[in-house]
Amino acid sequence: MIGKLSGRIDYKGDDHVLIDVRGVGYIVHVSDRTLAALPGPGAAVALYTDMIVREDLMQLHGFTSLVEKEWFRLLMTVQGIGAKAAIAILGTLGAGGVSRAIALGDWNAVKAAKGLGPKTAQRVVNELKDKAPTVMAMGAGPTATAAPDDDALVETDTAPVAPTTAAPAPAPSNSAQQEALSALANLGYAPGEAAGAVATALGEDPALDTAGLIRAALKLLAPKG
Repeated sequence: MIGKLSGRIDYKGDDHVLIDVRGVGYIVHVSDRTLAALPGPGAAVALYTDMIVREDLMQLHGFTSLVEKEWFRLLMTVQGIGAKAAIAILGTLGAGGVSRAIALGDWNAVKAAKGLGPKTAQRVVNELKDKAPTVMAMGAGPTATAAPDDDALVETDTAPVAPTTAAPAPAPSNSAQQEALSALANLGYAPGEAAGAVATALGEDPALDTAGLIRAALKLLAPKG
């Protein structure tokens, strides 16, 4: 499997880019959000990729971060969500927005993606809510970086990232607090406001595990009104 491409953009289409990697052109499908963020033709670019292989199809999808790539994979495990719908969700919300929506159970935010109905959006939230904290914690990981020279390359994806959710402990540990703080920081919250929300959430319910702590803190940090 091809896990990452580094090369130069040959052209940008409506939903894909053609990346020239040492003379070989790869068509990589991307979300609207990713497409808008990419540079123009001739510029160096690097994308994490996920390849879909079926009897009648071989298609590459590209992502700027491992978090975005992992959400793409997880979204497609939900009944009724294929590659097109997963890309639509990521294009509408971004990786951080998907993390927040699923952690908070906000299926209305997921429903905003083109072509998604309320039942499917609710199914996405219900089936993936326990995996959100683990994926959110990946936010501090690397983003795809273009090669500084012409030695563009193709990397294979030999070990897919498969986040697992640890069994909740009977009482919150210091690691749960740190994981919650890390996840909130990865979503762009300042250390002070993240720490305040986590402390408040624990004060209201000291038995919260990591997932519950993140959800409670996000609710406290959500805009009021």
